[in-house]
Amino acid sequence: MFWSAPLSADLMTSPKTVTIDDRKAPEDCASMIDVRQGVDALDRALVTLLAERQRYMDAAARIKPNRDAVFDQARIDDVVAKVLAAAEPAGLSPDIAEPVWRLLIDRCIAHEFAKYDATRG
Repeated sequence: MFWSAPLSADLMTSPKTVTIDDRKAPEDCASMIDVRQGVDALDRALVTLLAERQRYMDAAARIKPNRDAVFDQARIDDVVAKVLAAAEPAGLSPDIAEPVWRLLIDRCIAHEFAKYDATRG
């Protein structure tokens, strides 16, 4: 099984993709080795995607006009709502999606504050 998605930062030069290593489909796993190989493959791809997301936070810190603009509750609510709307059709439990994204958003905001302060310091 193979899945890839373009990385935005690399589209201007040469197309790059996030590659998920070969793995068995979950329903085909017969051992914990199979399960762990699948999870590890997905984790490696998620790290690449999260790094790209972080670069968007870096851009936000560069673009936002003032420190008060870093925390935006309306945007947080919008992101969570969009994630929950996408989770169900993808088969992701909202009990996993919502707390994971809320923590991700929280950590991204902390990162953005640090970047903002470092560039305006």
